[in-house]
Amino acid sequence: MPNSLDLIISGAEVVAPDPKSSGSPAPLRREKADIGIRDGQIVAISSSGLSQPTKTRMKADGLVALPGAIDTQVHFRDPGFAEKEDLQSGSRAALVGGVTSFFDMPNTKPPTLSAIDVADKLSRAENRCWVNYAFYVGGSPENAARLGELEKLPGVCGVKIFMGSSTGKLIIGSDQNLEIAVQAIQRRFSVHSEDEERLQARKHLVTDQPGHVERHPLWRDEETALIATKKLIALAEKYQKRAHVLHVTTAEEAALLSQHKKYVSFEVTPQHLTLAAPECYERLGTLAQMNPPIREQRHQDALWQAVQKGWADVIGSDHAPHTLAEKRGVYPNTPSGLTGVQTLLPLMLHHSVSGRLSLERVVEMTAQKPAELFQIKNKGALRPGYDADITLVDLKSERVIKNSWIESKCGWTPYDGMTIKAWVAATVVRGQIAMREGEIIGRPLGRPLQFSY
Repeated sequence: MPNSLDLIISGAEVVAPDPKSSGSPAPLRREKADIGIRDGQIVAISSSGLSQPTKTRMKADGLVALPGAIDTQVHFRDPGFAEKEDLQSGSRAALVGGVTSFFDMPNTKPPTLSAIDVADKLSRAENRCWVNYAFYVGGSPENAARLGELEKLPGVCGVKIFMGSSTGKLIIGSDQNLEIAVQAIQRRFSVHSEDEERLQARKHLVTDQPGHVERHPLWRDEETALIATKKLIALAEKYQKRAHVLHVTTAEEAALLSQHKKYVSFEVTPQHLTLAAPECYERLGTLAQMNPPIREQRHQDALWQAVQKGWADVIGSDHAPHTLAEKRGVYPNTPSGLTGVQTLLPLMLHHSVSGRLSLERVVEMTAQKPAELFQIKNKGALRPGYDADITLVDLKSERVIKNSWIESKCGWTPYDGMTIKAWVAATVVRGQIAMREGEIIGRPLGRPLQFSY
């Protein structure tokens, strides 16, 4: 039967590009409609309903249908750190949180620096990832001149450069190596922007007084971030290359980056929009420790301004799990990083319902803009011809986030006990209902993302 469908999602309020608009990207609109899916793709969105025969009809009255979230910064620790996370457990966490695609970072063991390393990660992901995936190649002194070749490998989302040390030893090194890398890269590349020289010079501020995690943002201060970001902007503009600054944390960077949008985009994280110093360190201790750090309220206010004014481009989780045993050590001998992929969308929906940003802006920053900036094929929007990666959310469901809900191997979240005003009700991956009301259904359906470069 040529007009039959595999799945119809009926009765949801759909957030989708306005088909009457010729703008790019088209503005989003909300309308109650049915979504028809065949062979893993959206084939129809109809406000008058769909009556074709279908294998499955999913009633979604009272829910809102969003394009599946794309998390462009996760650390799923595979290979090398299976006690913290692996691709299977991390992708389960993504699925339950409404994230249907992720970009995984290269600071694994071994780090992802070559075609062999990429092939190994793709092999590990096959038939184990519950959602779609791509991998960063890490920039290093050894491969800096070859990054233009490595970034074109299938399954690679781009290059990740650590300008300052964070978790692991992957770092680009000298200014000379950084410039060689930037010249070689052709695609948009992502950067951890902290100045290594200043980090090393200031480390005594925490090693001389161990046990004081509240000093973390004193060590990794605003200037540490700003020095590196200024350097990056100068190089991007000099060579006309597209850079993406990850986890921006300072008011000064947000203001600077807002003036340099031609070549440089930037990300903020839910944790920097939700937590603030000193309260987070008083309450959570080292569970709030991450790089760059969570800072005081004035920085959070500036990040919210960047979100609301449209300066910030992407919301990424920087999901970076560690075991509780590791996190309960004595600072600064404790690892930096928080869980986040499972809470990215629930938190941003909570902030939307609370009036901090529109639902359309959530969709733009978690789906539409990531797909546009990184040129992901057929992702980031609900429209005919696009892949049927769909997140159904309940904007009237008050829930409490609990550690027991977390799918990540480490089993904890800094938001344990937090009441939020919205929830992910179901996740559809490539046209298959893969999660509903917290229950994971079927088998892993993730595939490598494809790019238009």
